[in-house]
Amino acid sequence: MSFEPILAFFIVRYLRKSLQSISPDPKWNQILTYTLYSIVLLAVFQFVFHITPVAMWVWHALLLTLLVVIYKIPIFDFAKKIMFAVLPLILLSLFSDLFKLIQPRLYLQNKNYIDFAFCVAITWMIAIVVKSNKQQKALETEREKTREEQEKSKFIAEQKDRLEELVNERTAEILKQKDDLQQALTNLRETQALLIQSEKMASLGELTAGIAHEIQNPLNFVNNFSEVNTELIEELKSERLKPKAERDEALEVEILNDIKQNLEKINHHGKRADAIVKGMLQHSRISTGVKEPTDINALADEYLRLAYHGLRAKDKSFNADMRTDFDESIPKINIVAQDVGRVILNLITNAFYAVNAAKALKGRDYDPTVWVSTKKENGKILVKVRDNGTGIPDNVKDKIFHPFFTTKPAGEGTGLGLSLSYDIINAHGGKIKADSKQGEGTEFTVELPVA
Repeated sequence: MSFEPILAFFIVRYLRKSLQSISPDPKWNQILTYTLYSIVLLAVFQFVFHITPVAMWVWHALLLTLLVVIYKIPIFDFAKKIMFAVLPLILLSLFSDLFKLIQPRLYLQNKNYIDFAFCVAITWMIAIVVKSNKQQKALETEREKTREEQEKSKFIAEQKDRLEELVNERTAEILKQKDDLQQALTNLRETQALLIQSEKMASLGELTAGIAHEIQNPLNFVNNFSEVNTELIEELKSERLKPKAERDEALEVEILNDIKQNLEKINHHGKRADAIVKGMLQHSRISTGVKEPTDINALADEYLRLAYHGLRAKDKSFNADMRTDFDESIPKINIVAQDVGRVILNLITNAFYAVNAAKALKGRDYDPTVWVSTKKENGKILVKVRDNGTGIPDNVKDKIFHPFFTTKPAGEGTGLGLSLSYDIINAHGGKIKADSKQGEGTEFTVELPVA
C-alpha cells in the first residue's frame, strides 16, 4: 500500500479536528467524519482484494479533491499552509504514476531521479508542517496573553465601579451582614445542641460555647458601629437639605470620614466573625483525614482559649490560671489538624475539670492552674498538658485509654475522649502517655513525628 491513504487520512483528520476547535460546523463535521470512514474502508478493501491499480487513481482523485476544497471553501482557509505543504508530494505522485503508466521503461531508467524528487517533496512537507506548528503555538500564546490582559482590564474596571458605590448602599450591605451574623450566631447555638448529642463529639459542646463567646464581641462592634453610621448618615442628609450657602462643607467631610472609619471597623470585625464561623464549621464537620502543614503552637493556643470560654459559658463561677510555654522554633508539621485539635481540646477540657474538682476540695488557698507547652526533642514534637488537680488514682491508670471508661460522675462524661485521642495519635505515628500523682496533678504528653 502507498502513502496516499495515510496522507488522505491525516489531512481529513486534521481538517475535522481543527474545525471543531476553531468554528464548529455540524454539516462539515459530518461530511469529514464520513470521509474518514470511507478512507478506512477503501484502504481495507484495497488491502484485502489487491486492487491497487484501480485504488491508486481513486486516491489521486480524493487527494486532489481535498486540495480543491481547501483552496475554494473559505471555512478551510486555516489549512492552506498544509495544502501548500503536501501539494508538491501529491502532484509528484500523480506525475510518477502517469509516467509509469505511459512510459514504463523510461520510468525505470529515471527512477532514481524520481525517488530523489520524492525525498525533496517529503522534506518540504515536513518543513512546512513544523513551521506551521510553531506559528500556531505562537498565535495561541498571543491569544492567551490578550485574553489575560482583557480579563485584567475587566477586573480593574469592576473594582473601580465597586469603589464608586454610594455610602447608603455600603451601609445597607453592612446592616445585612449584621443580620447574617445574628443568624449565624443562632445557627451556632443550634449546632452546639446537635453536637452535644453525639458521644464521640461530646467535647465539641465546650468548643462551640467558646466560639459563641468569641463571636459575640465582633458582633457587638458591628451592631454599635452600624447604629453610629445610621445616625451619621441622617446628620449628613440634614446638612445637605440646607441651602447651599448655609451648608458646612467641613462638617460634611468630617461626617464622611467618620462613616468611612466606621465602615472599616465594621468590615474588620465582620471578617473576624466570619473567620470564627468558618472555624466552627471546620471543627464541627467530619474529618477528611488529609494531612496538611499545621502550626502546632497556634493550634494548641486556640483550643486552650476556646476550651476555657466553653467551660465559662457552662459555669460562670469557673476560673483557672492558664500558662503556656511554646517552642517557637518548631516548624509546621503534617497532621490532620481537626483530629489533633480534638485531642488537645479533650486533654485541656479534662485538665480544667480536674482543677475545678480540686478547688471544691482544697478551698480558697488553692490556685487552679493548667499548663500547655510544646517542645521539639529528639526529632519529635512534644505537646504537654499539665494541671495541679486531683490526679488519677493508681488503680485506674491502666484503664484511662479504654473505651467508655471514665472517672467522672454519671452524665458528665462518655468515656470516649481519651480512647479516641489514643487512636488519633496512633494513626499519626505518635504516642500519648499520662503521668499522674493522686492529689497533686496530671501531665499528658503527646508525641508527634516531625515529618
